[in-house]
Amino acid sequence: MDLDVRLPIGLMFALFGLLLAGFGITSDPSLYAAHSLGINVNLDWGLALLAFGATMLTFALRARRRR
Repeated sequence: MDLDVRLPIGLMFALFGLLLAGFGITSDPSLYAAHSLGINVNLDWGLALLAFGATMLTFALRARRRR
């Protein structure tokens, strides 16, 4: 069976990361001043999700190339 779940998981996390990071970049900076000590949480977690998704996609593509 050729089921590799890393590809859809990587795509899903990369897409969510892009959306969240995009929202973090375009949102109003005053939104984060009172709620999260001035840290843009959406941007930080969006980049983390994007990095995880890219890692999963890299592993999936490397495994596919080996076959």
